[in-house]
Amino acid sequence: MYFEANCSEECCLMYYDIVVVGGGPAGLSAAYSASKMQARTIVLEKDDAIGQFVRTSGVTWIDDMKRLKIPEKYYNPIKNYRIISQSNEVLISGQVAKSCVLDVRATYQYLASLAAEAGSDIMVRSQVRDVTKDSSKISGVKAITPKGEIQFNSKLVIDASGFSSTVARKAGLVNEWKRYGIGAEYECFCECVDPQTWILMVGSKYSSAGYAWVFPISRNRVRIGVGIGRPESRSDPLKNLHALLEKRIKPLDELGKIQPLELHYGLIPNEGCNRSSVHNGLMLVGDCAGQSNPLVLEGIRFAIQFGRLAGVVGANSLSSGSTGESLKQYDTEWRNQLESRIKSAIKVQSRWLTLSDEQWDKEIEILSSLSQDEFLDFIKAEFTASRMLRLSLHHPQLVARRLFDMVLRK
Repeated sequence: MYFEANCSEECCLMYYDIVVVGGGPAGLSAAYSASKMQARTIVLEKDDAIGQFVRTSGVTWIDDMKRLKIPEKYYNPIKNYRIISQSNEVLISGQVAKSCVLDVRATYQYLASLAAEAGSDIMVRSQVRDVTKDSSKISGVKAITPKGEIQFNSKLVIDASGFSSTVARKAGLVNEWKRYGIGAEYECFCECVDPQTWILMVGSKYSSAGYAWVFPISRNRVRIGVGIGRPESRSDPLKNLHALLEKRIKPLDELGKIQPLELHYGLIPNEGCNRSSVHNGLMLVGDCAGQSNPLVLEGIRFAIQFGRLAGVVGANSLSSGSTGESLKQYDTEWRNQLESRIKSAIKVQSRWLTLSDEQWDKEIEILSSLSQDEFLDFIKAEFTASRMLRLSLHHPQLVARRLFDMVLRK
């Protein structure tokens, strides 16, 4: 899918239509759709394997996974939602599973197989160390790979490197994220697991500015983690997590034997859609572009959806030189679908990060009055006008009080 020129012991030159930096769900999905459109595409992944390090809890939604054609064998269905605060607890149940917890590593490997089958090249253990430009246009990247140092020249670069935004930062186009979530979790063997129920724990004994979770991925395997918002707190989530496990704070006391098997650690931006996602010769997708839901800090569904969109628009732009102008369709489409929802979710999350334990006890009473579908629309940041209207009709006092009024307020 490529040709080489001017190879020497020091460096080799490779040409592609599109270079994708990052082998997560966004990058693999972009490569898949670009290759389907006959664009010569390569994915550069810095780790030794696709999905080698899990940096997400894997919570997502079954309707999105079906729409994106992710096979059911890659996720555990969830139909009950338990929320625990300092002195309160609610359970929201449904007859049908609507949420799920992904087998993250297997899902990423599946997405990699789709990209490879479509014609993409994938090169692991390939760390981008520099960005090349032709005048003001991004024209490729230099990377240290298992084959040595390689200069990848391309008509378009897609930055899907996640929180680090490797290409955009090296090109001087973006700054470091100032607001973000940082999470640590153990994937554990547990004796007593309800595989159909995930649990969120809120309040100071769980997280100084965020929440903790128990997300089951099978009958005896769960992810137990703590997330903390920066800059609201400088606490170490791993230290908080160890305290929960050692003291077996509720609901961990219900799980029987808990044996950690893997440690996961990750960061996710929480500033909304305030970055430009297109430049001359460059597109940003996934966490690079801020495409994440701040309420439960999940974004895999957006990474896959908008990664595929980036691949299509990027492949179409090749004939016009992949200028910023030719890539604007991508920026416009994803913002039209996502930007207002994320802004509303940030309003709610900003409130949550300031709640005292007593306020949390009262806050989850609000959530307990919702049906499963209403609760999930809220957690998913599905803040459309029609959904807000239905909520205001079904729960007029609730909307008038504290929560949904801030979503509706201009």
